[in-house]
Amino acid sequence: MALKHHPTPLSGGDRKALAKELGRARAMTTILAVQSSEARAKGEALIRQADKLLCESVNERWWSDGGPLDPSPTIDQAINGGYSWLQIECSRCKAARDVDLATLAHPSTTFVHDLASRLRCRKCAKAGKRPGATLLQLAQRARHPDPET
Repeated sequence: MALKHHPTPLSGGDRKALAKELGRARAMTTILAVQSSEARAKGEALIRQADKLLCESVNERWWSDGGPLDPSPTIDQAINGGYSWLQIECSRCKAARDVDLATLAHPSTTFVHDLASRLRCRKCAKAGKRPGATLLQLAQRARHPDPET
């Protein structure tokens, strides 16, 4: 963006006033930029806190009610809140597994509870079965190491 041109006034008093106003405007832009970045940092911290509380709330509801409920956080919200792992269990063979939400090939706006019908057990898939997964909880780190890696 090109700089704005301010024609220089002819009188000395007007030149001084213009220089003073331009100095104030330039100083104000740096002050407002700093305030903006501080407010953005506070806002992002508050959003991260809200996402974390949402994930904790969903975990408590899943534990108390026994299954995934709508609404649940999106994949983005879970990752932003620090809960980047989803603990699941096969509804057929009861094998537990942890899924890294960051590596899923689903859009980041997908709700976590919608993943229950999309995630499949690897053991049962090899046996020709396709049972859905039972969502247990969102976790901050993997609790069960992946036996295939």
